[in-house]
Amino acid sequence: MVSPPARYLVFFQYFGTKYSGVMETSANQSGIGVQNCLEKAAQNLKPVVPIKFHISSRTDSGVHALCNTAHLDIQRAPGKPAFQERELIRGLNHHLKSEPIRILSAYRVTSDFHARFSALSRTYIYRLLLGCARWSEVPVFERDLCWAPPGGYLDVPAMQDAARFLLGTHDFSTFRSLNSETPFQSPIRTILQAEIQPSSGFLAHHYESRGLEFWELKFRSKSFLYRQVRRMVGALVAVGQGKLTPHQIKELLELRDARALPPHAMAPPAGLFLKCVEYDEADLHTTRAPGE
Repeated sequence: MVSPPARYLVFFQYFGTKYSGVMETSANQSGIGVQNCLEKAAQNLKPVVPIKFHISSRTDSGVHALCNTAHLDIQRAPGKPAFQERELIRGLNHHLKSEPIRILSAYRVTSDFHARFSALSRTYIYRLLLGCARWSEVPVFERDLCWAPPGGYLDVPAMQDAARFLLGTHDFSTFRSLNSETPFQSPIRTILQAEIQPSSGFLAHHYESRGLEFWELKFRSKSFLYRQVRRMVGALVAVGQGKLTPHQIKELLELRDARALPPHAMAPPAGLFLKCVEYDEADLHTTRAPGE
């Protein structure tokens, strides 16, 4: 008798530079997605049915994740018990060791749990580096991990004033990129947090004399539109450069038109990180079947 599949929620991180994004790509596409690597590793667990990762939060090519999540169902051969969480983590990481992807934690969840739809919120951070007049001045250890806007200086207080207009529930049509899902997706989103705070750089204390500044823009919402965070960051940086006023961010929101955003006002992917996906703690624990 074949036992029913066990569903797990896994938390994982990845360095996104080499991937075409988190989502699976087909054989005829040039890049590879993080999901491809996860599912290849999972097949080494010898499941009865091929394992599919259902990703909670999409990230684009070059975007990183400090912590993304996915749920998966594992059906083992007759007589084999369901994996314990630690066993699953060790097994997946063993087969991911050649990739910059790591499973952080795993939870056995109920069969109706969904990594995407059960999420309470998602938090993204975007790292900015100030003090570099050109890209060649970016420390080598920070490349692919931040954006150094041309000119090297930004009016951060003006950016902080502008960010307040993004808080709350709005039609974010201006701040989304158009794709095939646009006609079927509501542009209404609620931004719960929009902050700009000083941060630290990797090994920054070893080159303090250069006067470099690191800043993080943090956004939290239940969900985001396609490329919404990168477009919001690009607009705020335009404020910092004096190309827009803080009040013009409010005006852009009210226009509700993706074409209204100034040309090139979208931040590059390298500085963007999915920081965390939050769930109700009660959903992360389920009763084991007898004998498991």
